[in-house]
Amino acid sequence: MMSPELHRATVLRDEAAAAGHLARICFKTGPPALTGVELEWTVHDAADPARPIDRARLRRALGSHCPVTIDPTSPARRLRHGGAVTVEPGGQVEISSAPRPSIAALIRATEADVAELAAALDAAGLVLGRAGMDPWRAPSPVVETPRYQAMRCVFDRHGAAGRVMMYSTAGLQVCLDAGEPDRLAQRWAAAHAVGPPLLAAFATADRYAGRRTGWASARMAAWLAIDPARTRPVWSPARPDRDPITAWTEYALAAPLLCVRGDGPDWTPPPGVTFADWLAGALPRPPTSDDLEYHVSTLFPPVRPRGYLEVRYLDAQPGGQWRLPLAVLAALFAAPATTRDALAVAAPVADRWYAAARYGLADRPLADAAVALFELALAALPGLDLPAGIHEETGREIRRRRAAAEGRHR
Repeated sequence: MMSPELHRATVLRDEAAAAGHLARICFKTGPPALTGVELEWTVHDAADPARPIDRARLRRALGSHCPVTIDPTSPARRLRHGGAVTVEPGGQVEISSAPRPSIAALIRATEADVAELAAALDAAGLVLGRAGMDPWRAPSPVVETPRYQAMRCVFDRHGAAGRVMMYSTAGLQVCLDAGEPDRLAQRWAAAHAVGPPLLAAFATADRYAGRRTGWASARMAAWLAIDPARTRPVWSPARPDRDPITAWTEYALAAPLLCVRGDGPDWTPPPGVTFADWLAGALPRPPTSDDLEYHVSTLFPPVRPRGYLEVRYLDAQPGGQWRLPLAVLAALFAAPATTRDALAVAAPVADRWYAAARYGLADRPLADAAVALFELALAALPGLDLPAGIHEETGREIRRRRAAAEGRHR
C-alpha cells in the first residue's frame, strides 16, 4: 500500500521527466542573498566522554526540541533563533540554522542557538564534542529508523566505513546560494575546487575510538571509502566546464538506491538498482517526484545542490571555531572576482581529496593553496560588513591560520 505522500506526488515516466524535476529543485538561481550553516557534534558524558549515550538520555536532555526520530510525540520545536535540532544515527546532535541575509546575523543567531542547546545538554550532564570524529568510542547505533537500517545494510556491502560515518562522524556544512544563472558554473566549480585545501586547513578528525588514526581527517577518509557512486565529487577538474545541471542529473540517476520507502519497516533496496533502473521498470511501481527528492537526500557528495549549494566537506570544529570556516567561505563567495580568483588558486589541487584527508596541511600543494585562499578571504573580509569585534577576531584568526600553513613548509 502506497503512503498518502506518494499518492500526491507526480509519477515520473522517463529520465527526461526526472531531469526536469532535478533542474527545478536543485539549482534555484538568482542574486546571492542568504547563507546558512549546519553544525553537527558528537555528544559525550561530561564526566566520562567514552561512556555511551543512549536514546532515552538524549530525549530527556533535548526536551521539546527533540526530533520525532527519537520521540514520535515530540513537538520538535525549533530553538529560539530558528535553528532546527536533529539527531543522527550515532546520537550526534545537529543544528540547522535558519538562513540569514548577513553573515553577522547568521553568526549571532547561531551562537545563541548553540548556547541554548549546550545549556540543555549541560543540565543533563552532557557536552558537545570538539572534533569531526568521536575520539573515544567505537561505532554504535543510537537512532534506529527504517532509513538508517536500510543505509546500514547497503553500506555494509562495501565494508565498515559506512558504520563509522553513520555513528562516529560530525561535520560542519555551509549553505551558499547558487547565484545568478551566468555565475552558477563558476560558483559550482569553486565550491568544489576550494574543498581539498579547506578540508586540510580545518581538519580536526585525527583521533578515533581511543587511538590516533594516521589521518588528518579520518571523517573524510570514511566518506571516501563508502561508495564512490554516492560520495565522490560531482565536479571534476578533469572536466571543468561541464554543465552543473547535466552533471548532477547524470550523477543522481546513476547512483544506486539507498532506500525504497514503504509502509513496512524494511526499506532496503535490491542490490545495485539505480534510480535510472527504477525509471526503466526495475521495481514493482514507478517512481514519483517525491521518490526522486528522497533519493537525492541519500547522496552525499562533498558539494550537494539543494536549490542552494550545500558545502559538506568540513570537519566539525571545537567550541566557537565554526565561525572561521563559515567566514572564509562567505568571503570567497561574496563577489564574483574573488570567487574567480579562488577557483584559479585551488584548481591545481582540486582533485587532492585523498591527500587532504590523509595529510592535511603536511601536503605542500594543499598548504600553498590554503595560504592563497586565506589571503583572498582576508582581502574580501570587509565586504561581509561584520561588526568590528567579529571582524577583528576573524581577521586575526585567518592570519594565524595562514601563518601556520606557511610555517609547515619553511
